[in-house]
Amino acid sequence: MVRRLLLGCSAVGSALVEGVAEGSGKFLAVTDDAGWASTLRDRNVATVEADPTDPSAFPEHAAVVLVAGDDPTRNVAAASAARERYPDAMIVAHVGTAPAAGQVDALASVADRVVDPVEAVTARVREAVGLDDPEPGGVASGTGSSDSSERPPRLIRTIRSLDGPLLVVAHDNPDPDAIASAVGLARIAEAVGVPAEPCYGGEIAHQENRAMVNLLDLSLSTVDGADLEAYGGIALVDHSRAGINDSLPEGTPVDVVIDHHPPRGPVEGSFVDVRPDAGATSTLIAEYLSRLGIEPDRPLATALLYGIRIDTRDFTREVSIPDFEAAASLTPHVDESTLDRVESPSVSPETLRVLATAIDRRDVRGSTVASCVGEITDRDALAQAADRLLDLEGIAVTFVYGYMDGVIYGSARTRGTDLDVGELLRDALAQAGSAGGHANMAGAQVPLGILEAVAEEESLADVVEEFVAERFFEALSAPPTPPAGTSPSALDAEYPD
Repeated sequence: MVRRLLLGCSAVGSALVEGVAEGSGKFLAVTDDAGWASTLRDRNVATVEADPTDPSAFPEHAAVVLVAGDDPTRNVAAASAARERYPDAMIVAHVGTAPAAGQVDALASVADRVVDPVEAVTARVREAVGLDDPEPGGVASGTGSSDSSERPPRLIRTIRSLDGPLLVVAHDNPDPDAIASAVGLARIAEAVGVPAEPCYGGEIAHQENRAMVNLLDLSLSTVDGADLEAYGGIALVDHSRAGINDSLPEGTPVDVVIDHHPPRGPVEGSFVDVRPDAGATSTLIAEYLSRLGIEPDRPLATALLYGIRIDTRDFTREVSIPDFEAAASLTPHVDESTLDRVESPSVSPETLRVLATAIDRRDVRGSTVASCVGEITDRDALAQAADRLLDLEGIAVTFVYGYMDGVIYGSARTRGTDLDVGELLRDALAQAGSAGGHANMAGAQVPLGILEAVAEEESLADVVEEFVAERFFEALSAPPTPPAGTSPSALDAEYPD
């Protein structure tokens, strides 16, 4: 079933396609411009060469419709036809070249979002110099809210008010979204004359994360041992509370918070931007860069796009319109060859071992699978195993856990259900340690404590499995309906003993 439909094409449509359509079998373009049709097909985009205003050329279903021609009149006709054909679809419409006021109004009456590049540039310049917002009633260029228009100048004012450099802190053991967001916010601060240093706690262990930092030559320091008094301010990215999943002392005063995770407590800061509806924090950073007119260099643009793709699982998980818009704005600046190398690093022996153990020790109960992999050396391997087990036929929820350095770590995933695995892990393990995350992906940390003091004849892995599994399955009172996927026998065949 087609989920994303492009009606008409132009430079705007082409940029958006580059960001969201590659490798997707659920993207269809309809255009009667032979040149654009050829270009789209060269990018492996399914394309129908037909009138984009003619509903007979449309597929039966579409969840998101992008109207992106240059002709305002035809864009109005295409958007109107799409609204009539798909009453519940999200429609994003480009105004085209030199639209009349009536055409803009007509688009706004049928589309969920209307994008006007000229208006966007004007707003960006006004915000960059601190002018008042334009009169209400203009065309939305992002989220469309007045709060969205106020955020960039408020962020800049907060950063400029600091009496020293800004320390930008990612969460411990950062993923691509956290790494890219930290580097991106530091770039914004430096663009307005404030020195900034992106940093993280723990280690960058996942091979793709290491490849991203090394291949893009991203400069980050470690927060361990940093003299906090030497900085004029502290910013948190991809998490929202100091001392909770980062290496700062708990309660450390924070000036800036930018995050997309649902907060689990009060968020303090002079400037706070927490948007759980966004698929990645990199989306918010890319939006700031765009609206402030700061052009990202190739390494930063590539890192931000990769952060968005990883956190949204290539635009298939918890994705929003701003994620697509951010990807479109970043695509012209991305180093595609380096991105390919980042996405295809060598797989470590530890990752393969953890995956094999997770398959071998899987405990399947209904549509849920949990697996204790014992002692680990790379906690990121747990997330990869949890993702892979989610492909099992009949499985809707996965939870893979192991232990290292006196702590039990766990990673959970779900797909195609209304179950919130963040809440599930909190119910199961928060009292024994810490847990949380999103509806579709979450993690947990529990100190081993007295579990390490087991009898010699009983393995620690078995004790951990008994302790964690009992609480996990007890919290899962009603297993969700399973989706289709890979059969257990197929998975065993792919990873034999």
